[in-house]
Amino acid sequence: MLATVKGKRRYDSSRRQEQAQRTREAVLDAASRQFLDAGYPTTTIATIAADAGVSVETIYKAFGGKAGLVRAIYDRGLSGRGEVPAYERSDEMREQETDPETIMRNWGTLTAEVGSVVIPIRLLMRSAAATDTEIAAVLADSDNERLDRMRHHASFLSERGYLREGITVDEATDILWTCSSVELYEMLVLKRGWSPARFAQFIGEYMIATILPAR
Repeated sequence: MLATVKGKRRYDSSRRQEQAQRTREAVLDAASRQFLDAGYPTTTIATIAADAGVSVETIYKAFGGKAGLVRAIYDRGLSGRGEVPAYERSDEMREQETDPETIMRNWGTLTAEVGSVVIPIRLLMRSAAATDTEIAAVLADSDNERLDRMRHHASFLSERGYLREGITVDEATDILWTCSSVELYEMLVLKRGWSPARFAQFIGEYMIATILPAR
């Protein structure tokens, strides 16, 4: 009897978690649609709740409000388009790969992939930040977190002895931070019409030329 009860509880817990995840995704999908279609100021928690088929209270409890929703949408976009989040693929690749030029090219590919996903919400964040202090804080936090991650990558390159002589970890961090920016993707892909593949190749080759030892 005890074994039966425990098994049922595990099953119910799993189903609750799956339902909670589906609800979360439905809310983020609805919020993303409405933010991008109607704009951040016009969109309300009530309209998002109605679209997602949940209560207003559910959204406030899970995300804390519109700024929290924007942050969650952005964080989801950072995972890229693959089943495994982009940052996990990046870390696994760099640990297994011994050719620094291949690492750079792979990072270029991942940068283009993530950029193509997060660019809409990033542009919305940038626009809304001009008049909304909460979104401005979200934008600043996202920049700082990306800077920390690029410093993590630069330190890895330094420890492996991959950095060009005279290039410090700080300089490498700044280059990686710039190359991974949505703003660069916006300029070259959205404004100049580059394909994501061409952008990925450019980023990889640029990092090779500026960070690694001369060939």
